[in-house]
Amino acid sequence: MLPSPVLDSLAKDGKVRADSRAIFGTVGISVVAKEGAPRPDISSKEKFRDAMLAARSVVHATPGKTPSGTHMGKVMEQLGIADAMAKKVIFKPALDGGVQLVVAGEAEIGIYPASEVASVKGLTVVGPLPADINLEIVYGAAATTDSAAQNAASAFVKFMAAPENRSVWKEAGFEPPANLNSN
Repeated sequence: MLPSPVLDSLAKDGKVRADSRAIFGTVGISVVAKEGAPRPDISSKEKFRDAMLAARSVVHATPGKTPSGTHMGKVMEQLGIADAMAKKVIFKPALDGGVQLVVAGEAEIGIYPASEVASVKGLTVVGPLPADINLEIVYGAAATTDSAAQNAASAFVKFMAAPENRSVWKEAGFEPPANLNSN
């Protein structure tokens, strides 16, 4: 399972079978807080900016290392708060302990892809970033061209993307793709 642009590149290089590709869904970036902690108002770009400035600490992935980290670096610049945030931002990927900093109360706010925080115990998902500053990452899969079981791999990808399995993806933080055509 990879972001769609990565699959595009692999298909172009002949490493995945284009006819086996399927889209699972899209993932946006969510704001999280420790369960039971006050929820910041992130209902607009301006409110999100204010919440960031008011927070004692914020954790997100490192800019330049992940799509969400890179995006958040750009958002902080766009909002004109990069300098103010420099002393209070902790760069740590969600799956490398970043969300645990929020659960432990060591970071007041976390900002990560919804799929990386959907099932973490001890967190409250405050909500997605406001639409005008969110990043939507399209995820899918494809069978590799060097697979010893290409037909089985293709069938599995198609099964995972089938409309009757969308509820599982939704529960994992994915939104259904806008175009339900799986290619």
